[in-house]
Amino acid sequence: MPSRNVLAMLAFVSLSATAQQPNGDGHRMQATRPELEASLGRLRELGRSGPGPAWLEAETSYVRSRLDAGDFRAGDRVLLAVEDPMLGADRPPLGGKSQEQQLSDTFTVGVGPEIVLPVVGAVSLRGTLRSELEPVMIRAIGRYIRDPVAHARSLVSVGVTGEVARPGFYGLPPDAVVSAVLNAAGGPTKDARMDKLKLERDGRALFEGKTLRRAIEQGATLDALHVRSGDQLLVPSKQHGDMYGPLRFLAVLLSIPVTIYTLTHLH
Repeated sequence: MPSRNVLAMLAFVSLSATAQQPNGDGHRMQATRPELEASLGRLRELGRSGPGPAWLEAETSYVRSRLDAGDFRAGDRVLLAVEDPMLGADRPPLGGKSQEQQLSDTFTVGVGPEIVLPVVGAVSLRGTLRSELEPVMIRAIGRYIRDPVAHARSLVSVGVTGEVARPGFYGLPPDAVVSAVLNAAGGPTKDARMDKLKLERDGRALFEGKTLRRAIEQGATLDALHVRSGDQLLVPSKQHGDMYGPLRFLAVLLSIPVTIYTLTHLH
């Protein structure tokens, strides 16, 4: 994949971050380590008065786990772009691609968790937050390329089912607006009930109807809505209600391995 195309994609998704998360740093995908540490401190303060509700213990454990183990799990996807200082220069790169061009692609996180990169080899992501990904990548690449200019983004895999042109799972950056999920799936069909959109996790509605539509109209991001990999956006039909739900789910399953948003359009 040409590195200039990957860089263009990174610039586009950065501009899509128009909504801000007012609270709940513990669940923001792009939360920084100081933000998570502050959240953990507030949760611990609440628990000092004695045994608290079950949600308090679960929330404390969740934030502590992020700080200790990091955000990355096997199967996650990372979009990496390394600027080539010689791009456009009249010189044939060795093997057809420069080192920077070989590193500009999407990569799957493996067991460890770690990511294996051309030229560089295995890079451990153990204990790494999503907000810390880019510095980790730059340090690793810097051992092989002098003063690299690199951009790295984690992708969240969101399923789109129902009345869209191309149901499936699509990988988008956390700061992509929710409407980008629909666009990645080719947009709604003429039979789509846009007033009945539903964002689900494990069969449970997170946002739906007017609430979700208002969030989309306001430019809410995936991160602002606490979207996680595996969540699904359901687009109901004007004609069939939910009777085709199992068939739509099957269509999503058949789309695996995951389709990565934008990469299919950049070649």
